[in-house]
Amino acid sequence: MTQQPMSGSRRPASGGPKAAARNRAALVAAAREVYAEQGLDAPLSAIARRAGVGQGVLYRHFPDRAAVATAVLEENVRQIERAAREYADLAAVLGVLTWHLTESAAFISVLHADGAGSGSAAPAYAVALSRRVERALLSHLPEGHPLAAGPDDLMIAVGMVSGAVTGPGRDRRERRARAAWRLLGVEVGPVRPFTG
Repeated sequence: MTQQPMSGSRRPASGGPKAAARNRAALVAAAREVYAEQGLDAPLSAIARRAGVGQGVLYRHFPDRAAVATAVLEENVRQIERAAREYADLAAVLGVLTWHLTESAAFISVLHADGAGSGSAAPAYAVALSRRVERALLSHLPEGHPLAAGPDDLMIAVGMVSGAVTGPGRDRRERRARAAWRLLGVEVGPVRPFTG
């Protein structure tokens, strides 16, 4: 059974086998929003509702909560990589990274999880995602930049900014992220998603 999207939602209801890619994209976008609002413990039913699909559709794409979280993280990294290919300067790419940090603040715990006792592959996957982000950013890091002083400085700075991105409200998280970059002496472009 297909559920209708919540009022104000932009996502369409499921429409059969040809809608699989659209439904998956709607679920990832909905998960990002719901997790940012409610945290990682938000009910999967809220994600399905926000996406405008039934829970059966959600489970066809994602067998469990970890799979949903991983899909959102993967999409975040893909957008950062695309921004690095399209934008000429580091500040613009950092703006996209900062948008993802503020939108996906609930995922910071996943990125820094040690996975003890969970049996999950998330920590190894998180390390691989982190390396992809680092490669994308390094491609724009000019010699002599404050983040190029030591071999790990770039990702230490990203970790510091992600640690500053706390609290309720997207605007507050963005202000804290911008303040953290400023304190690190790093210029950040407009904080927005990559849309290219």
